[in-house]
Amino acid sequence: MESQNILIMFGHNIQKIRKEQGLSQEKLAELANLHRTYIGMIERGEKNITLLNIEKLAKALNTEMCNLLKF
Repeated sequence: MESQNILIMFGHNIQKIRKEQGLSQEKLAELANLHRTYIGMIERGEKNITLLNIEKLAKALNTEMCNLLKF
């Protein structure tokens, strides 16, 4: 699997779960203590984020980290 594809799939998972929960990028960013533009970059597959930030997003989305990493 190509690295860029992994980032895009991860971003899609974040966006899908966020939308299912009715959260805006801004609200997710607030809950995860991250910047709103950073959330957009993640969802578009433009950022290769750290495990620490994956954990923050999982907690903000009330889900397990493994759910964000399903490909």
